[in-house]
Amino acid sequence: MLIRPRLNDQPPKAKAGSGKKPAPAPGAAGKAAKSTKNPLFEAKPKNFGIGQHIRPKTDLTRFVKWPEYIRLQRQKVILSQRLKVPPAIAQFSHTLDKNTATQLFKLLNKYRPETKVEKKERLEALAKAATEEKEAAKDKKPLFVKYGLNHCVALIEAKKASLVIIAHDVDPIELVVFLPALCRKMGVPYVIVKGKARLGTVVHKKTAAILTLQDVKSEDQRELATLVSAAKANFTDKYEEQRRHWGGGLRGNKSTQMMRKRAKAAGHDSKSAALGKL
Repeated sequence: MLIRPRLNDQPPKAKAGSGKKPAPAPGAAGKAAKSTKNPLFEAKPKNFGIGQHIRPKTDLTRFVKWPEYIRLQRQKVILSQRLKVPPAIAQFSHTLDKNTATQLFKLLNKYRPETKVEKKERLEALAKAATEEKEAAKDKKPLFVKYGLNHCVALIEAKKASLVIIAHDVDPIELVVFLPALCRKMGVPYVIVKGKARLGTVVHKKTAAILTLQDVKSEDQRELATLVSAAKANFTDKYEEQRRHWGGGLRGNKSTQMMRKRAKAAGHDSKSAALGKL
């Protein structure tokens, strides 16, 4: 007869002097030994309910109600990307590269017009010389950057401008939209740079739509010639090419992903660059 072991049977005890450990009980293997907790490091879970612990700082930019002028700026940028932009306006998105622009502003800062204080001092010196009946020394015509839209247009039409600098973000754009065509017709080199405010700092104003360089000192002639050649290569020579290219017409991220899914489902190339365009 077979003897069936009972459930409450204990494991066999080791014989004295055998040196062998008895087999562990079947249920004892899964039980892990309790780890002793260090009393110095006590767990204190935080409660982020109302009126409890302060929530950790997160980026809430997306939930900020921005001022209306900022919202209008951002909406305008998005619209200019989505809508088809005519070539005459789209050309203002092609600006001078950073290194050349840095060289240009270094040159412009050498020919900043005099401030109100400097002008006052110069006029006082002339008046003092006149009262003392001294003949004032006739200085050469000062070399300054010219600014003001009407003044600069007159210089371009008279072919007296050596280099014309136009801001890319003039509002309304109609103020300067005709200038590239005028400069090309009159054979005057021009560049489009980022920032009407940056142009304004050169002439002590908040903003400036256009600046014009007429003449420079002999030591700066070489630097001006380099900038003129860069202007011709990047703008004057590419004028015909740019007037045929429309701007804008770019889809947003969500729309592009949706079109890719549709193309993939239809078995077309989902990585095509045309999917990102309207």
